Amino acid sequence: MTTVTLPRDPTPPGAPGTPRRLPLPGHYTVAPGRSLVELTAWYGPLPVRRRRLTPAEATLTVPDADAHPTFRFEFDDRHLKGVLTLDHDHAHGDVGTLQLTGDLGIDGTDFPVLLRLRVVDRADDRLLFVGAARLPYRLLRRATGYRFGRLRPATRLRLLIAGELS
Repeated sequence: MTTVTLPRDPTPPGAPGTPRRLPLPGHYTVAPGRSLVELTAWYGPLPVRRRRLTPAEATLTVPDADAHPTFRFEFDDRHLKGVLTLDHDHAHGDVGTLQLTGDLGIDGTDFPVLLRLRVVDRADDRLLFVGAARLPYRLLRRATGYRFGRLRPATRLRLLIAGELS
């Protein structure tokens, strides 16, 4: 039995004929009550504590040219006050998956973040997404002074963001 592998010419993202991952260029916001933000503390393989956060504002700016889109999430919760700005996207293997890099700003200090975003539904004027980022808790606490809880140990945090931008 012989197996033949045909060569495949990968087309770069944004080339003609490739499906778009984001809506048309413009400025999109999340309507109140149409988003979910959750912060979970993990100690090894076990989730220790989970909190729901209320985002103050969430926006997406899709530029006209070949520039990167900008996601911006503002948190004004008693457990987390900060701004998550993601401004570099990297196409992942699947059309509906993006890797976004940016910074989580807490008290004037920026901490690097990698958010893996899955596009659930996309239209020309709407985007439904779910994203998750893993943050090393000890490094985050040293860099920004942020504490998730005084009595609960944690090795990492998971920031889960879901919303509908229109």
